[in-house]
Amino acid sequence: MAQPRLYKRVRPSGQMGRTATIIVDPKTPVINCNVVDYSAGGACLEVYGTKLPSRFELVYGSTRKRCRVVWNKGIRFGVTF
Repeated sequence: MAQPRLYKRVRPSGQMGRTATIIVDPKTPVINCNVVDYSAGGACLEVYGTKLPSRFELVYGSTRKRCRVVWNKGIRFGVTF
């Protein structure tokens, strides 16, 4: 049985674009990704051709969040803030 969502998820539109940047380490190159949906508690990201570590920082618009991967299915990753 599915758990009820704690936060309402929204699809990016309007002023917030669909692209975000992942920072793994200050010395490594950044990783570009697409934001599928976003909420106060987490997000769903699409990352192509790169394996993500379990923890990283996500820069989306003017916000910068520390993230932890909680699930993945192919190129989609669910993260919590």
